[in-house]
Amino acid sequence: MATPTEENFQAYKRAEKKALEIVAQMKSVNVKKTDIELALLVAVFELHKGTLPPETIGAIVQGHMKQIIPFYGTKAPPSQS
Repeated sequence: MATPTEENFQAYKRAEKKALEIVAQMKSVNVKKTDIELALLVAVFELHKGTLPPETIGAIVQGHMKQIIPFYGTKAPPSQS
């Protein structure tokens, strides 16, 4: 039987997989990365709309960024060909 932490992680991985599918779909119809980035940030604000003030939502996003930047920072940058 999975622990609550394992169950939470599996739920996160399902959400992450879906988010990556959405990004792939967005990339197939729009090559402007800025448009995609802004749309994804708007989605985060919409997720919390009516329950948290925008400043709090921004702080949540910044907190998440602080946690994931080190993970991506350990990977080598893609080669420029």
